[in-house]
Amino acid sequence: MPGENLTREEARARAALVAVEHYDVDLDLTTGPETFRSTTTVRFTATPGASTFIDLISARVHEVVLNGTALDPAAVADEARIALDGLAAENELLVVADCRYMNTGEGLHRFVDPVDDEVYLYSQFEVADSRRVYAVFEQPDLKAEFTFTVTAPAHWRVVSNAPVAVQHPVEAGTRWTFEKTPRLSSYVTAVIAGPYEGSEDSLVSADGRTIPLGIYCRKSLVQHLDADNVVRATKQGFEFFEREFDRPYPFAKYDQVFVPEFNAGAMENAGAVTFVESYVFRSKVPRATVERRVVTVLHELAHMWFGDLVTMRWWNDLWLNESFAEFASTLAAAEATEWVGSWTTFNSLEKSWAYRQDQLPTTHPIVAEINDLEDVEVNFDGITYAKGASVLKQLVAYVGREEFLSGVRAYFARHAFGNTELVDLLRELETTSGRDLSAWSREWLETAGVATLRPVLTTDADGTVTAASLRQEAPAEHPHLRSHRIALGCYDLVGGTFERTERIELDAAGASTDLPQLVGRKRPDLLLVNDDDLAYAKIRLDESSLTAALQHLDAFRDSLPRSLVSAALWDMTRDGESPARDYVDLLLSTLLPGNAATEDSTVALVLLRQLTTTVELYTDPARREEVRTRTATTLLELLRAAAPGSDTQLQFARAFASFARSEEHLAVVGGLYDGTRAIEGLEVDADMRWALLTALVAGGALGAEAVEAELARDATATGQRSAAAARAAVPTAQAKQRAWADVVERGDLPNAVQASVIAGFGRAHDEALLRPFVEPYFAALRGVWAERTNEMAQQIVTGLYPLDLADAALLERTDRWLAEETDAPPALRRLVLENRDGVARALRAQERDAS
Repeated sequence: MPGENLTREEARARAALVAVEHYDVDLDLTTGPETFRSTTTVRFTATPGASTFIDLISARVHEVVLNGTALDPAAVADEARIALDGLAAENELLVVADCRYMNTGEGLHRFVDPVDDEVYLYSQFEVADSRRVYAVFEQPDLKAEFTFTVTAPAHWRVVSNAPVAVQHPVEAGTRWTFEKTPRLSSYVTAVIAGPYEGSEDSLVSADGRTIPLGIYCRKSLVQHLDADNVVRATKQGFEFFEREFDRPYPFAKYDQVFVPEFNAGAMENAGAVTFVESYVFRSKVPRATVERRVVTVLHELAHMWFGDLVTMRWWNDLWLNESFAEFASTLAAAEATEWVGSWTTFNSLEKSWAYRQDQLPTTHPIVAEINDLEDVEVNFDGITYAKGASVLKQLVAYVGREEFLSGVRAYFARHAFGNTELVDLLRELETTSGRDLSAWSREWLETAGVATLRPVLTTDADGTVTAASLRQEAPAEHPHLRSHRIALGCYDLVGGTFERTERIELDAAGASTDLPQLVGRKRPDLLLVNDDDLAYAKIRLDESSLTAALQHLDAFRDSLPRSLVSAALWDMTRDGESPARDYVDLLLSTLLPGNAATEDSTVALVLLRQLTTTVELYTDPARREEVRTRTATTLLELLRAAAPGSDTQLQFARAFASFARSEEHLAVVGGLYDGTRAIEGLEVDADMRWALLTALVAGGALGAEAVEAELARDATATGQRSAAAARAAVPTAQAKQRAWADVVERGDLPNAVQASVIAGFGRAHDEALLRPFVEPYFAALRGVWAERTNEMAQQIVTGLYPLDLADAALLERTDRWLAEETDAPPALRRLVLENRDGVARALRAQERDAS
């Protein structure tokens, strides 16, 4: 019988045979720490006489009863499926099984709080892990109604997709029965259980219903839960989406639960959204993180309509699900919340992610070919989220905002509680906009790669433009010269500030587009291609504009054009067109001290990440140590000069600590850690203490004893993860070997702890500590991929790849593995190819920096 990896053809064939009416799912969570009892009753119709299968990954199947006939579990059930033969027109199936709790963030995850030993559970089912909790036809187009019943300890709270119908005591604790849900795909069902605490509120929906709102987290964290801010963003999102979608919220209540050891940012379970617990701020965080939480709240709320109410038929339209939520959440944040600069954040964070992903050798069309579940698992990437959202933003500019939203409204009305394909949305948009979108779809959704747009200007002796065009270049691997809806901004320096004196919006296509609008006018001081960030393309500046940008990059009034220009400069560095040290100089002298960082927390966050990448990967290795020292010295100066208590002060402190290597710099870090030094306004709270301590440990200034002492002071889940990272950062061969063994050889770490150990393992001031693990890494890949769950395997394959060693030897070793392991699973080869690209890009940048 086939295994866990469901193919698209299998799903299509099953959907032709079966229609599911209802699931009764009864879970007993009081049976012990390893497994729970799962009892599922499924009612479904089928083609009479047909055979199919239902999915279940369990520890043991006790009973299988089909239409009143008991089947032998040993004969019909394997590790992933239960065979169903001789189906009737109407069927009832009972499956009783023991299912395993997980510690990987998949299925039903179990966590024990070190503060009070309380147990917390939460489900995470996307892509195909509801089958780890109950018997299910695990594919998005077999929607059904669900009724959940859960037996749990008496002091627990249980949350599911629908409101509680009945709650009563039983011998083992409390039995919770929930109301029946509307038709849902199984991957957005949910069970969350434990002594969660929080606050409750409500709002009135557009149709007059009162919608209960719950905000919960672990009780040991509830003192840090700023529920009011989450509720405010939620209510702003409800009002915005109900108005713009012209459709009331489709479910009966809306709970948001912050859960431990979560793999992603959040999950759009219908009416019961789960969030990564780091969004409960126990220490001071950058405003970028606060904004990210708001956008994430809005992203998941948008999914209630686009994803839960109307759901993709198969995973090849995952991009549309995520891209729409990404676009809609940014739009809502910019127009309905205090975060009016969210499109700058989108450009700095999401769009830069898309450009990086789209230049990898594994890039793919937005509409990807998803043949099976393994294809899906590695496709939660910058194309699916960020490029798709960028292209949707351009589509809105192309068809018009009101026309776009009118099409979305018609789409919701026509397909509510059903499943769709891309063509269903395009059909509605064509009707409301009057445009034929078939060519747009072929051009933008069915081809891969990102083009570069470059202005070409000719001027006379007086600086008057005599000829102007926009040149489009595409990589040889993806030679697609697409059509773009784009704006050009003409900026002139007026009193030391860039003022936009003209904006030209046009359609550009092909290798060259004439720009007659510029002919006859004086050449602007800076011509910005893709002003307002409508298009999806890399941009370059003409020589005169580049000179002006480098001299006056901090002179923009608005953050978005400044972000676009700095993104172009960063892109030139990544592509090896400009020396890495020049970009380091620009960051340290202009971007980080100036308005770019002080006015926008996310921009500062991204710039500091770029600084780390540039210094550690793109600079000439022969000069890198000098660049590191200069970077640390400048960051310390910026830290001391930052406004007390400011966002930049916080970010500079963390960045300085990560760069500190010299005895002098480590002494400053040590003084901040032990309190013998202070910087006005800088709060050395729990998370800052761990950042400082880990820097000291990585630098050899403190050792494992200090880590254990800090853990005793902060004996929390966050403290445990931080300690795991710090132990792995100890600069000895023994510590690195221990971390390697914990992750690769033992393989029993919880997902979040494993991620922390991997992060600490990679912190090594002496590359010699990491080189002994190059061969073991490649030797372990096939086994890791075969034996671990997808999430845990991806962490290892990407996280333990020794990118920081980027040199010709690592490139050769990676190429050899790819040549020898041609039969490796495609998803694994994809990740290794992406790792290889990071080395190849670094080597090109290093060569340019050395020239």
